[in-house]
Amino acid sequence: QVQLVESGGGSVQAGGSLRLSCAASGYTYDIYCMGWFRQAPGKEREGVAASLYNGTRTYIADSVKGRFTISRDNAKNTLYLQMNSLKPEDTAMYYCAADMSRCSLGRANFAYWGQGTQVTISS
Repeated sequence: QVQLVESGGGSVQAGGSLRLSCAASGYTYDIYCMGWFRQAPGKEREGVAASLYNGTRTYIADSVKGRFTISRDNAKNTLYLQMNSLKPEDTAMYYCAADMSRCSLGRANFAYWGQGTQVTISS
């Protein structure tokens, strides 16, 4: 089992920045991939960014490419999402996810999920 706890969400104006963190605990040595997803009201959960735990490959959604960066500190078992040039359409609940065998931006590929952290961007 893996437990994931997100933090760092909040409310900022358009053009601002936020950094989300996701602390993993439990059987972290089995983690193959970690990622960030988001879900806006009335919309499906979508993949934002994902990274192999060894850092050799990352996936970034086109909608955030050039603005968001995913990174990891494996010594701290922590995943980050640096979000710059935020837009109102980035407003959503952001979730951290982990899986032991697959990696992509598809939500079905992740077995473990955090509770989410809210990001609200005002215009």
